[in-house]
Amino acid sequence: MHPEKPQKHGPYYKLGYVHRGKRVCRFVRAACVDDLKPQLASYKTFRALMDKWVALSIQRGKAEFFESAAKARLPKST
Repeated sequence: MHPEKPQKHGPYYKLGYVHRGKRVCRFVRAACVDDLKPQLASYKTFRALMDKWVALSIQRGKAEFFESAAKARLPKST
């Protein structure tokens, strides 16, 4: 190692994510990368399903709450 111009000994693998509003970055050992890939794929699938569920819940809430509230405010015609 050169004290003034150190050379990196890569490759380096990093895992970045947000937990409780804080960004976190962890270095992953090369031997663990293959074990981590299926877990990341499962997490991405989970997040996609959760995003769809939230979108559908919002859509349902709008239809139930806002449409029924708008109908309640309309004057009844006789």
